[in-house]
Amino acid sequence: MAQRYLPLYRKYRPQTFKDLIGQENIVKALSNAINLNKISHAYLLCGPRGTGKTTTARIIAKSLNCQKGPTLEPCGECPSCKDIANSTPIDVIEIDAASNRKVEDARNILEKIQFVPVNGRYKIYIIDEVHMLTPEAFNTLLKTLEEPPENVIFILATTEPHKVLDTIISRCQRFDFRRITTEDIVSRLKYISEQENIKITEDALYTIARSSQGGMRDSLALLDQISVLDADKEITSDDVNEMLGRLSFESLYDLSSYLLTSETQNALSSLDNIYNKGNEPFQIISNLIQYFRNLLVVKNCSDRKIAAELTQLSEAHILKLKEQSENIEAEQIIYTIERLAFYSKEIKETTNRYLWLELCVMELSANINYCSYSQLINRIEKLESSVASGSVHSDIPLGNSVFKIPEPKSQPVQSSPKEIVQDEPKPQAKISQQPPVEEKHANINKADEKTDVMSQSPVSKEAEKESLNQTVSSSVQDTADTSAIWQGILQNIESVPSRMFFYNLSRPVSLTKDGIEIAFMKDIFVKQAKEESKNAPLKKAAMKYFGVSDLNIHIRLADANMTESPKPALEKLERKPVVQTNEPEITQEEENAFGLRESVSSTESDNQSNITEKQNEVPEDLSDQSKMVMELFNGKYIE
Repeated sequence: MAQRYLPLYRKYRPQTFKDLIGQENIVKALSNAINLNKISHAYLLCGPRGTGKTTTARIIAKSLNCQKGPTLEPCGECPSCKDIANSTPIDVIEIDAASNRKVEDARNILEKIQFVPVNGRYKIYIIDEVHMLTPEAFNTLLKTLEEPPENVIFILATTEPHKVLDTIISRCQRFDFRRITTEDIVSRLKYISEQENIKITEDALYTIARSSQGGMRDSLALLDQISVLDADKEITSDDVNEMLGRLSFESLYDLSSYLLTSETQNALSSLDNIYNKGNEPFQIISNLIQYFRNLLVVKNCSDRKIAAELTQLSEAHILKLKEQSENIEAEQIIYTIERLAFYSKEIKETTNRYLWLELCVMELSANINYCSYSQLINRIEKLESSVASGSVHSDIPLGNSVFKIPEPKSQPVQSSPKEIVQDEPKPQAKISQQPPVEEKHANINKADEKTDVMSQSPVSKEAEKESLNQTVSSSVQDTADTSAIWQGILQNIESVPSRMFFYNLSRPVSLTKDGIEIAFMKDIFVKQAKEESKNAPLKKAAMKYFGVSDLNIHIRLADANMTESPKPALEKLERKPVVQTNEPEITQEEENAFGLRESVSSTESDNQSNITEKQNEVPEDLSDQSKMVMELFNGKYIE
């Protein structure tokens, strides 16, 4: 009868401490304990799967129960060694805690623990996956585990030590097994391949080692599985990836290149080829996440050896990733990983998984205008400097794109009654400036003057004019004061975005030391202004300007008849000095246009009859102040 085939992970299971791979510290500690005869009554072996926990427990049992022992090199010929090697020992009892986890199973151990060993010196209990025991079973073993009989040793093994009771851990010597490095796994696989005459490339061995995630048993099982593919053909990494259902590095490299260069058509075509080979959408997106993770690691690691350890990739693959990462920012790689993670969740929950995978590829490939944090900061700094210097152009090249400033909409110019007087250009006084006293006198309705001249004395007429002048001057002065205060508050706002937000969108209503009130034309801006990120800088600036410790800020929606008022000129934006004066600013052209007061007054008197109807026309888009001035001047509008 032919002998039954023995899997590689069982055939090449380490039989002595020197055969253990990647656990040098644990081997040294246990070897010294045996040599010095300092053997504990209980051990707790923790670590990932396939790292040698159960194997180490069996080596300890062989070393202690060997007829030549305790020894670090069991003979392998005595009955005890043979029984442990064949997994049929009498004195070494292996218990699977996943299927024997009840309190009755623990009591069964306590009943048999009193019997002396048959062939060896010790009766050794190896409890695998000990974290699966119930709290009652743990408590049953607690006292016995602390003070067992002299010839009894407990060896507990688990992959999840955090689930083991602290009272159990405190009674054991704990050893934490680490994941076996890729180099150690490849070295072991190369030795076994030579012994078994398996033709396989080194790249394929690295692929097997990386897929095992630090577990030697998984690597040997995969090597055993792939060794039967073709005895005459050398096994490559593509064969390993196809066996695992994983994407090859070349496929991921091509697909990622299409995504980063925004070649949507090629990206979709490459995705279709990968999908038709039998790869599932979730598997594809998981491999993409791992690929971009390796790309990010390689970009941030200048040392190739460190990059190889972190990514577990070959030297050739690391060089290709290094070349690819030079044309992309780290922030974009992180953004890509975040979007892939988002779509991976959607793919898990949906029925049409390939559709979501296509959407993911199209979104990432269309992200050509992505800007990194450094590019955005540079764009903001260039824009601020351009605005501050007054040299803002329609198209400003910033970063990888062109920042276009919209052209200002042309405002309809309202014609003044003075402009139709014999086609002579007349000055237009701004509503925010204080008009000259002589000009205000000239704009008084002539018809009203003729009506009142017979009934009023010269003294009463002069008093009425003076009262009218004071009313207009007070109105204009209040507007100027409010604008100056608002300008001072805006200058004290430290945050540039917050300053520009209030400068462009808000209108001051009331500005005092007790509190300020501002209005917005739209409700969405009112909500934004009430947020802490916008409200706090404004309050801080107002308190600094007024020199108070606290004040109230009221933000509301603007009234229907409220229009945009002139914006204050900020020093940091336009670099224009703010000069406060009680007199209006009149340019040279305005002085020339005005000419002699007598000439202007004479010209207006001659043409008064021709413009009476236009004076009575009230524009619809006037502010409250403009309407008040019109009422004071009997319907005349000064623009």
